[in-house]
Amino acid sequence: MTRVGDLLDLVRAPAALTALGDPLVGAVSARGAVGGRAVPLAAASACLYAAGMALNDYSDADLDAVERPERPIPSGRVSRATALGLGAALTAAGVGFAFLAGRAAGVTALGLAASVWTYDLAAKASPAGPAVMAVCRGLNVVMGAAGPGWRGGLFPAGLMAAHTAAVTLMSRGEVNGTTVPVAAATATAMGATAVAVSFGAVPFGAATPAALLGAAGYAAAVLPAQIDAVRSPDAATARTATRAGIRGMVPLQLALAARAGSTAVTAALLAIGGLLGILGRARTKGDVT
Repeated sequence: MTRVGDLLDLVRAPAALTALGDPLVGAVSARGAVGGRAVPLAAASACLYAAGMALNDYSDADLDAVERPERPIPSGRVSRATALGLGAALTAAGVGFAFLAGRAAGVTALGLAASVWTYDLAAKASPAGPAVMAVCRGLNVVMGAAGPGWRGGLFPAGLMAAHTAAVTLMSRGEVNGTTVPVAAATATAMGATAVAVSFGAVPFGAATPAALLGAAGYAAAVLPAQIDAVRSPDAATARTATRAGIRGMVPLQLALAARAGSTAVTAALLAIGGLLGILGRARTKGDVT
């Protein structure tokens, strides 16, 4: 019998927290506030992220049997059919929550859902994989910005997309190692993202103290591991760099929320970052599976 814990493992439940801030940042960048749309937008983002994880393992079941036999499907804890069904159910739930936040958000969520399925079932192993994954993350931000003032969400969407493309590219080296050019490109992209957060205000170059502080926090969270991968592009270092990139999603969201001047979203993201830190320490100690 499939346990709830196995399903949570399948969808990488703690990592779904890294997606909550995307639409919130999009909303405050477009209109200065989120309001009552915060809960349905965050729920939509979490559901669509979790759907992508379930579909990822459904698609990679045969490969995981060789490279990651401990994962839920190859270990026999979850069936492929269950993973596919859960992915479909979470996709429907995510789109439904988005429509609760507004018609524009719901329509954007439909495009996001299509991109998630395209990545997991068709594009993942192709050269277009990182670009498709970047589109997914960018649309997650645009989902919050959709509606009046939506153009204000394009800048944060672009930065989240660039970061995601870099992380996805690095993740391809988790099993067999990456290469110096790939690691260097990843580090450069993340460094450029930090600079863009700092100086992307209008007019360009008018950096605020909050934007500078947020960008510094993001850079500190992601760049050391990427530089290590440039120096030693083996599989273990690539895995560490990938994990740092995934964890770096929240610091980047924080920087973007600070740039937009939203105290409420910044506070929420600080809480999410703190929770992720607690879960990470618990997992290291073996308290969280």
